[in-house]
Amino acid sequence: MDSGRDAGGVAGPVLIPMRFVWPYGGRSVFLCGSFTRWSELLPMSPVEGCPTVFQVIYNLPPGYHQYKFFVDGEWRHDEHQPYVPGEYGMVNTVFLATDPNYIPVLNPDVAPGNSMDVDNEAFRRVVRLTDGSEVLPRISDADVQISRQRISAFLSSHTAYELLPESGKVVALDVDLPVKQAFHILHEQGIFMAPLWDFCKGQFVGVLSALDFILILRELGNHGSNLTEEELETHSISAWKEGKSYLNRQNNGHGAVFPRRFIHVWPYDNLKDIAVKILQKDVSTVPVIHSSSEHASFPQLLHLASLSGILKCICRYFRHCSSSLPALQFPICAIPVGTWVPKIGESNRRPLAMLRPTASLASALNLLVQAQVSSIPIVDDNDSLLDIYCRSDITALAKNRAYTHINLDEMTVHQALQLGQDAYSPYELRSQRCQMCLRSDSLHKVMERLANPGVRRLVIVEAGSKRVEGIVSLSDIFKFFLGG
Repeated sequence: MDSGRDAGGVAGPVLIPMRFVWPYGGRSVFLCGSFTRWSELLPMSPVEGCPTVFQVIYNLPPGYHQYKFFVDGEWRHDEHQPYVPGEYGMVNTVFLATDPNYIPVLNPDVAPGNSMDVDNEAFRRVVRLTDGSEVLPRISDADVQISRQRISAFLSSHTAYELLPESGKVVALDVDLPVKQAFHILHEQGIFMAPLWDFCKGQFVGVLSALDFILILRELGNHGSNLTEEELETHSISAWKEGKSYLNRQNNGHGAVFPRRFIHVWPYDNLKDIAVKILQKDVSTVPVIHSSSEHASFPQLLHLASLSGILKCICRYFRHCSSSLPALQFPICAIPVGTWVPKIGESNRRPLAMLRPTASLASALNLLVQAQVSSIPIVDDNDSLLDIYCRSDITALAKNRAYTHINLDEMTVHQALQLGQDAYSPYELRSQRCQMCLRSDSLHKVMERLANPGVRRLVIVEAGSKRVEGIVSLSDIFKFFLGG
């Protein structure tokens, strides 16, 4: 590897031409390094008269760089140049000072075809060749286990107290409120769920969520062509919860009905237990309750813990040491995470629920409930992403009391989305609702995006066409790390 310098006096970033050499033969040789962000393979050409020696010249800025070679489908480093163990296994290194005469000399005694170390198990990023094909990565069980162990250790040693913001508000609803009024409150506050307070019992007894409103509208829609404000007025939250408990009663094995217990956590519960509870109970958030009484009387609602908040803690803690989590460096297509569109011939993969914009709102609500998903990508005839319909979008029907003059079977998903287009609070902008990523994006990048406020899932799309390839959610990330 040789370096040279442009003697011109034009001001601007200093770039030093570097000649990288692979003298050990091969049919196809490429260079990859930190200067290409480990995402591009640079083709190397045989030296005239020396078919076993490959070279490429690349302009580098001063500083420290790492690189390695991709030879005939194998990742290798040159043992006869400086090398160190790095994030991607053994990597060669070069340091360019601001004004160096650094010209590393290849060892002339190295024979062509010399056997070099193969680093395939250490470096498995998706890189794209010049012909557009991909080198598919592989992730080892060891990388998965190391990442899971370190995430688990972090979560087990931190508590819900670390989720509490310096300031903020939490909205709670009285169980005697009419459903209609609760519907409006959620819409006006820009939230999709709220804990329920029972004044007579002096305690929190449950939560009201966007899913409740979906079930209410479906139930009322079964008894008439149009929904009326009076019908919602007659339903208090407590009456709805009792009816829901009866319709979906849980059996203890002896034919007896028992109510679903209020799901909550305490401030001193560790983050791992909280994440596991959210996943096991299939809820989006859990109230953090504090009580100074031995019998948990006079409870105080401190916060609503969510997977988003926990993920934000993970990203903040590992921000400057992400290399300690090997799985974070892999693209999401190399990791068993998310729901993907089945490929031709795959019959054992769960299909990804998608709808056309002309589908009825009733079909969208039915799919959200029956498929037990929180969102549905809305696509065109080519399966390219147009929008996304989420459970929380149901609260947009509270705008101007739209629920009083709609028919769920006649309103389309497109019309429902248009209805709520300007109805989102500053905390959940439309651009945050329909965020995308690529299958080649690293797990680290996906986690950073999901940790942003208001982002609960990313739609995986094909670059350019935006054809939907899958969807990855907060719960997918935690199921992967917690072994769910």
